[in-house]
Amino acid sequence: MTITLLDGGMGKTLQANGAPFRQPEWSALALMESPGHVAEAHEQFVAAGADIITTNNYAIVPFHIGETFESDGAALTELSGKLARDAAGPSARVAGSIPPLYGSYQPELFNPATAPQYLKLIVDALAPHVDFFLCETQSSIEEATHSMAAAAPHGLATWVSYTLDDESIDVSLLRSGESLEDAIATAADGGAEAVLFNCSQPEILTAAIPRAVELSGDLAIGGYANAFVPKPEEYAANEVVLGHREDLDPAGYMSFVSTWIDAGATIVGGCCGIMPPHISALREFLSSR
Repeated sequence: MTITLLDGGMGKTLQANGAPFRQPEWSALALMESPGHVAEAHEQFVAAGADIITTNNYAIVPFHIGETFESDGAALTELSGKLARDAAGPSARVAGSIPPLYGSYQPELFNPATAPQYLKLIVDALAPHVDFFLCETQSSIEEATHSMAAAAPHGLATWVSYTLDDESIDVSLLRSGESLEDAIATAADGGAEAVLFNCSQPEILTAAIPRAVELSGDLAIGGYANAFVPKPEEYAANEVVLGHREDLDPAGYMSFVSTWIDAGATIVGGCCGIMPPHISALREFLSSR
């Protein structure tokens, strides 16, 4: 069984490298003010052994950069695609990020009236530079459906990655409260080639992945969790910079990933707080299997 290795979280990697970094711009600030830091982070993940790197446009959305999205969103998104393509070289593929437009973990803010025009801007800017699209941190079926529809005209493969409610370990619900079964069926109906789970606690992925494999049919299944402490309920997503879990060092994170692979996952990597050393450890682990 071939395992595909994704990269890790760009935000914390940029911050660790000394890139400009603050809320609410998050990882967008480096793209806006210091794109060399973005290239450096991509190159670190490629050097660590990632098979796929993801474009750094996750925060190039109205939620993070406000009115700047209308004027500069297309150019910044295209720049993210060019930087990733250059860094990937011959050894890695590039995933074009289709991120949440209205804030991570907040399905109630999704606006179907404005989403199509925003999503079209993103996919049109990325398409010339990426190998496929990754609809990531999708909190609801409605959000994922719109993201897949936006990607479809370009004819590139599409993967869908849902974020799961960190309190739903026994039932594995989306942040919207919708079921795993309906989410996977929606991805399949939309033509996705893979379903992943990301930006959730690794324990949630450990519970969800075996069930997803059973439901998957021809879909590849995978996951890339975050290393943050759980978000306090009183804060909205991206309102504060969360700390890291001490147990999720490279060895600790690898122990979770190994269980996902044993359960049938064929795509693994890391989200927020998973750094190049984590990916390097995963590459060494995969090479030894």
